[in-house]
Amino acid sequence: QVQLVESGGGLVQPGGSLRLSCAASGSIFGIDAMGWYRQAPGKQRELVAHITRGGTTNYANYADSVKGRFTISRDNAKNTAYLQINSLKPEDTAVYFCVVRVGVRDYWGQGTQVTVSS
Repeated sequence: QVQLVESGGGLVQPGGSLRLSCAASGSIFGIDAMGWYRQAPGKQRELVAHITRGGTTNYANYADSVKGRFTISRDNAKNTAYLQINSLKPEDTAVYFCVVRVGVRDYWGQGTQVTVSS
């Protein structure tokens, strides 16, 4: 099976930054895509960013709400995805989930809490 371990969440003031990480392990022979979702209180889970690999190039996509502030990256050798989140706003407060796509199956992490408050 595939297991995901997330870390890097915490409490940060508005305008601050965090770096989330997601390490995948288990029966992984090829990861097609890695991404981050978040779920804020009272809201549905939404896609924040995801990254796919194509040859020597990684292709990243972002939600409009985070574009220009968040950066997703991946280390294929370590099966790890990262999310650099800058200029944080209170509305960014949510549980952030890592997701990995292997073939046609998605695997989810346990989530890490990000709280933006003064």
